[in-house]
Amino acid sequence: MVFKGSTNTCIVDPKCLYSRALKCSASAVIVAHSHPSGDPTPSNEDIEVTKRLKEVGEIVGVVFLDHIILGDNSHISLKETHFF
Repeated sequence: MVFKGSTNTCIVDPKCLYSRALKCSASAVIVAHSHPSGDPTPSNEDIEVTKRLKEVGEIVGVVFLDHIILGDNSHISLKETHFF
């Protein structure tokens, strides 16, 4: 776990995520989080942070594979749904 949010928000700092990834010599990352509402539909913020994380990954040389949102008995892959 890199970030922990409240019931309705979480600030994701790309430098913290990729700092951890680089310390582990990771060649790729997958980000996942849950929506307490149970609806895994991505918010505009989810989509924007995903695009930013992908951009930063390209700069630092760590592949951003996917962002998965978990809901009640369901999930959405932002890669599979072409949000980035």
